[in-house]
Amino acid sequence: MGMRILLGLLLAAGLSLAAGPARAHPHVWITATSELLYAADGTITGVRHAWTFDDMFSAYAVQGLESKTKGAYTREELTPLAQTNVESLKEYAYFTFAKADGKKEGFQEPVDYFLDYKDTVLTLHFTLPLKNPVKPRQLVLEVFDRSFFIDFQMAKDNPVKLVGAPAGCQMKLERPNDGTASAQKLNEQTFLNGENSNFGMMFANKIMVDCP
Repeated sequence: MGMRILLGLLLAAGLSLAAGPARAHPHVWITATSELLYAADGTITGVRHAWTFDDMFSAYAVQGLESKTKGAYTREELTPLAQTNVESLKEYAYFTFAKADGKKEGFQEPVDYFLDYKDTVLTLHFTLPLKNPVKPRQLVLEVFDRSFFIDFQMAKDNPVKLVGAPAGCQMKLERPNDGTASAQKLNEQTFLNGENSNFGMMFANKIMVDCP
């Protein structure tokens, strides 16, 4: 097992660490891109994520993994770690929350998942199919960690793509305002009042798609 359960352990630790006022800041940083997937009839079928972990977490995660080439890891060599990662994410609803015309929508378990290792960082790729494909006038997709143990930042270039979307659909991305700095400024009383159960919502990345 070893490092293969690392992400799950860190995520679990994050929930407990976030309970204290001194821990109101992220420990893992992820740069994300997302693709919203559409069927030919215009329904949204799911979302495809690519999450690139920070270099410190990436280095820690691959410790102990065997590879044919020192300092490099193939997709096949990273398969066990990828599987453990997506299994660990289930408890946290994959940090992905969707509403179609205001109604919450659930996701099935991830498919087509794999890890890449390039330039000393890990990128987790996975697709989340919607339990019920929908064709809303407005879809809102939020990506965040409620505990703010993980800080999600959407990539600067091409952060969101609509794949196969009907003509006329418009996408808007709302990024959090420097969430890390704001989190560190919050006073201890906020946490003593027990108001941090959904603390990470303040730093959510919100994707809104409006279709005619």
